Amino acid sequence: MSSVSGILPTLLLILAGVLVGGALSLHRQGAPRGAVVVTALLAVLATVAGVLWLLPGDGS
Repeated sequence: MSSVSGILPTLLLILAGVLVGGALSLHRQGAPRGAVVVTALLAVLATVAGVLWLLPGDGS
């Protein structure tokens, strides 16, 4: 189980990077603003989740 907890934040941060690239690509291609905003928000959520997962917790 500990190996999964070490891999998950890395996967979340990789996903965030892919989503940022996707949002930039969508913006450059002239996609609807809603699609760009949703993709960017998902990138922010993945980044926050990945960073929060790495913060030390109370161990529970």
